[in-house]
Amino acid sequence: MIARRLRDDARILWQFARGQSATGDHAARLQAFYAPQAARYDEFRERLLHGRAELLDRLAPAAGAHLVELGAGTGRNVAYLATRPDIRIDLVDLCPALAAVARARVARMPNVCVHEADATTWQPVAPVDHVLMSYALTMMPDWRAVVDNAVRMLRPGGTLAVVDFYVSASRPAAHRQRHHWLARQGWRGWFGHDGVCLDPAHLDWLEQRTVPLYLSERMGPVPYLPGLRAPYYLFIGRTPRQD
Repeated sequence: MIARRLRDDARILWQFARGQSATGDHAARLQAFYAPQAARYDEFRERLLHGRAELLDRLAPAAGAHLVELGAGTGRNVAYLATRPDIRIDLVDLCPALAAVARARVARMPNVCVHEADATTWQPVAPVDHVLMSYALTMMPDWRAVVDNAVRMLRPGGTLAVVDFYVSASRPAAHRQRHHWLARQGWRGWFGHDGVCLDPAHLDWLEQRTVPLYLSERMGPVPYLPGLRAPYYLFIGRTPRQD
């Protein structure tokens, strides 16, 4: 068991070392990078992508709620809601290999639907209660368009919940943490090699486009890099109510 896990991790780490291709459109780059690791995607990232279960606990969808996850990948986050067949869930991802894993995962969950689509343009047929983005915004080149599209699909008073990696600005807002210059440059370079863009403007845009309800900035351990902790945040904001 341990030997198999190490072998699988080695394949994923090799893919990380190779990095994401700079050629082709966004969908093609995602497919080339993730297809070789899709089957073991969740097992490795379980130790890297922190805060997902807590964010969904804080979101606490009510019975009958409609939740959309943009950049849903393999649909791993559905497992955190497995005891909630009373809510409707749409999973949206552009990568065919990851969407295929998601479809297999939710095959016996009639309340969940998987869409292979672009998060900048996909829209539900009616406004939804919650939009979730879990370690996805940093992988979307036109991320402002994704946030704006998420806000458009929310009902008045609906909530946008995001957990993702980030780095601070050199002079962040007073309520934000500030990372050392070396950490900012180091993490940007390390993540950027694999197509993950750490941009301090992400949080600024989320706070501008919604009414912030919750923000927590944290540091999480990184597999096979003892002593190093990567910065990430949990954010929840709501759309203004039309009273």
